[in-house]
Amino acid sequence: MFQLIWNGLFVGSFYALVALGYSMVYGIIKLLNFAHGDLYMLGSFLAFVVLGGFTGLFGLGSIPVLLLVLLITMLLTGGIGVAIERIAYRPLRTSPRLAALITAVGVSFTLEYAVRQIFGASPLVFPIRLQGEPLEILGARVTMPQIVLMFVAAILMFGLQRYVMHSREGRAMRAIALDQKAALLMGVNVNRVISRTFFIGSALAGAAGVMAAAYYGTIDFLMGFVIGLKAFTAAVIGGIGNLYGAMLGGIVLGLLESFGTSWFGGQWRDVFAFGFLILFLVFRPTGLLGERVVERV
Repeated sequence: MFQLIWNGLFVGSFYALVALGYSMVYGIIKLLNFAHGDLYMLGSFLAFVVLGGFTGLFGLGSIPVLLLVLLITMLLTGGIGVAIERIAYRPLRTSPRLAALITAVGVSFTLEYAVRQIFGASPLVFPIRLQGEPLEILGARVTMPQIVLMFVAAILMFGLQRYVMHSREGRAMRAIALDQKAALLMGVNVNRVISRTFFIGSALAGAAGVMAAAYYGTIDFLMGFVIGLKAFTAAVIGGIGNLYGAMLGGIVLGLLESFGTSWFGGQWRDVFAFGFLILFLVFRPTGLLGERVVERV
């Protein structure tokens, strides 16, 4: 039982990091950024390139080098997220939502097949593979890399929560999410805040991509597609637009997959996860922590 719980928490931490970006963007500008999962993929490939120039530092140990590459990759993917918002989404901000949604799908395919053209279609071996002897804890096999990666994910989520809830910039984000026009009239620089939101969400997705690549050992240009759908599922389960809901949704989805795989087999994992999403949309469309919102005309 504890093994299933641990596996669910570990996978759920990755889902939560990516789902946070979905929820932040949707909560502020009501955009479902379906290209967000591909920033997860892009983060792993950027780390692959950065590590190519850091081969001389491998003697310091894999974890210190990986943390340095993680910070660099977060800055790079955050910058790419800002560029995507500026070029693809900002001109459509006053257009019908369907136009922005179709654009998001186009951006997703653009990122995927640009990476395919540069790196090829075959999976690549990531230069660093975190490994460690398993430890027996309450009957479960737990490795040190799992503990380190979950700790890093928890630090990132905690830092985001403190930033959004206890900083001036975070108050501006919450003000725009509540009423963008009123925030603009009160002197909030809406474009700057939205760009900052894309930077943070993209950086977290890139961090998740680096950690997943270091743990699983391989990367490919389509790796962001499935986790993008899973992160969207997690955001919906928790209540899209709610930061705590994104974290909770990621953990819940990870646990559902872990127990579903144990009960029905690994081939039913995705069926179980997305089937649960359908049930949630039918019986609780606002998610676990979401609230009904009445749109003003």
